[in-house]
Amino acid sequence: MEHETPPAGCPGHDEARRTFLKQSSLLTALALAPGAVVRAAETEFDEKVAAAFEKVSLKLDVNGVKHKLSVEPRTTLLDLLREQLHLTGTKKGCDYGQCGACTVHVDGKRVNSCLTLAVMQDGKKITTIEGLAEGDKLHPMQEAFIKHDGFQCGYCTPGQIMSAVACIREGHADSEGEIKEYMSGNICRCGAYPNIVAAIQEVKNGGQKV
Repeated sequence: MEHETPPAGCPGHDEARRTFLKQSSLLTALALAPGAVVRAAETEFDEKVAAAFEKVSLKLDVNGVKHKLSVEPRTTLLDLLREQLHLTGTKKGCDYGQCGACTVHVDGKRVNSCLTLAVMQDGKKITTIEGLAEGDKLHPMQEAFIKHDGFQCGYCTPGQIMSAVACIREGHADSEGEIKEYMSGNICRCGAYPNIVAAIQEVKNGGQKV
């Protein structure tokens, strides 16, 4: 006796139909997925390989500590300091070199670290706000900022202090007008400018080593 397909509407027919649909869906998935999965895996692998090959070896002296690092060529000095070395005193403000919050010293000269590629600083000496103090002894400029209330919210303060130190070292702190001009790259949204100028003048006139 030949096997007959159960008529539509019977329980056996519904079960056979569900099984057929499941098998068809599985076969379709197996036919389509491997290529997509393989391509996705290859893409992810290629990106990881490319990232590894793109990294550049770098040696820096940061606050007196020597570091051997591996960074992507596009990494800024600011991101390197904050994200890899965890020196978060240097602030990310505008990220366009317009506010000065990211100011650090490179071989004694102030720079906007958000505009400075880390790979260009190989072998150089970097000083951040964390490197100004000597242990528990604050730098004279830090003490002056506290004395003259040269900060309010404090976000711009690290960059202000680093620029203030450089301003004196560069010989641009001989008058109030000169200080204002050479500190103009550092923005204080709280408006503590008169106090900042007073702090710089005290350190300059006091002849303290900066």
